[in-house]
Amino acid sequence: MSQERLNQRPIVALDKVHKSFGPLKVLDGVSFTVARGEVLALIGRSGSGKSTALRCIDRFERIDSGEIRVCEHRVDAADIDLRALRQDVGIVFQSYNLFPHLTIEQNITLAPVSVKGVRKAEARELAKAMLAKVGLSEKLDAYPEQLSGGQQQRAAIARSLAMQPKVMLFDEVTSALDPELTGEVLKVIEQLAADGMTMVMVTHEMGFARGIADQVVFMHAGRVHEAGSASILSNPATPELAQFVGTGL
Repeated sequence: MSQERLNQRPIVALDKVHKSFGPLKVLDGVSFTVARGEVLALIGRSGSGKSTALRCIDRFERIDSGEIRVCEHRVDAADIDLRALRQDVGIVFQSYNLFPHLTIEQNITLAPVSVKGVRKAEARELAKAMLAKVGLSEKLDAYPEQLSGGQQQRAAIARSLAMQPKVMLFDEVTSALDPELTGEVLKVIEQLAADGMTMVMVTHEMGFARGIADQVVFMHAGRVHEAGSASILSNPATPELAQFVGTGL
């Protein structure tokens, strides 16, 4: 397949994805696609399936049926190379998951050195560049406990970026932060969008989604209930989305 054709194919595609935890149906035929360089915001109430959908994209959860393709990887295949998939896909969770006994530099360089075989000196320069990108150049030698929550979250983003992924996944990355710290993390994500990074983000920040998302997917009861451009947040077509964004109260 030509490079041009490859570039036109969705970089993330979910097709009729089903997932249950025991008797609980969490994803009920979920389908959506994300084009290269696009930002998709997954929104919905707690328990609607949005975080599970995100975790399935990176194979943290295995699906029951359907198909997921990410960066030409068939994610639902039994023989998928998880190492290769996770070099292409970065994920940042609401809990920062930084190693407390390692400096911020060591947190960032660990995966490039151990997984990709990057030389330590090169990895250190990479760490400096990624920290500069998230506004934390002066924190190279600090330990996680010396950083605020917002700084730790930005360091976690830098750690993911150091693997130079093709897609970034964000799962409610600001939900544990106060408004001021939330703003500094969202600025970093805004800049990534401006730089052309493909992103799928689970978020409850409706104003942010309205300003940054090329596509909004509203999940309700495990299904894609409404989807479209960010304008659906201002003009919902269903009472469920109207109520969720507060216009139907």
